[in-house]
Amino acid sequence: MSETTKRKYTRRTEEDRIRELEARIEKMKAKIEERARKDSPLMKELPKLQTRLRKFADLAMKCGRADVSNSTVAFAAGLGRSLAPDEGELRSWKTEAVEDEAE
Repeated sequence: MSETTKRKYTRRTEEDRIRELEARIEKMKAKIEERARKDSPLMKELPKLQTRLRKFADLAMKCGRADVSNSTVAFAAGLGRSLAPDEGELRSWKTEAVEDEAE
């Protein structure tokens, strides 16, 4: 009376399952390593500091102190590179300033 239908999915092979589990293990190891980093609280505060420094640099520019603004930008860029060298390319200050004004 009732017909049995075949499954419409393909069963994963053992090799596929092993690869997926190895990928999960690598993610977990990365999480553990991130938690163990001593400078982790610094990394959490870095975006806030960069925002404040960017606003300070903009204020210095508006007040005619390009020298202070340039020094602030250079300091923030160096700080970002030293604390997060593997974070990829840093966004430019001009792009971030435009985005901040849009908000």
